[in-house]
Amino acid sequence: MNIDFNMFMNDVVAQARKEITAAGYTELKTPEDVEETFKKEGTTLVMINSVCGCAGGIARPAAAHSVHYDKRPDRLVTVFAGQDKEATAYARDFFTGYPPSSPSFALLKDGKLMTMVERHEIEGHDPMSVVAKLQEAFDQYCEEI
Repeated sequence: MNIDFNMFMNDVVAQARKEITAAGYTELKTPEDVEETFKKEGTTLVMINSVCGCAGGIARPAAAHSVHYDKRPDRLVTVFAGQDKEATAYARDFFTGYPPSSPSFALLKDGKLMTMVERHEIEGHDPMSVVAKLQEAFDQYCEEI
């Protein structure tokens, strides 16, 4: 039995994109998309998406469930590591003090990084503990909706 690895990966990527956009996140696919979004006033949650099986399978559900809360960011966006490489690299330029990590989350306010939830805080944890970390950040930096 021959399995076409590229076809398989395309399906995995498509599913990962679908999961995060269905949760209300807007994909930023170019550096221009990132710049346009990050220069806006208010809070922006950036989900750095990834096809990493274990951590991605925790991060995407956490991304979806974390925003059902009294406080939440003004904007929900995503860049896809390993797929939208230029957009991801440009976004990471804003995440000073943190090494590249995917999946991960960055919370910006008025274009400045406030906090991150890195891969090591996702991988090996259950989605609800990641949701709790995100909601703690929302409590600190976001307005009530």
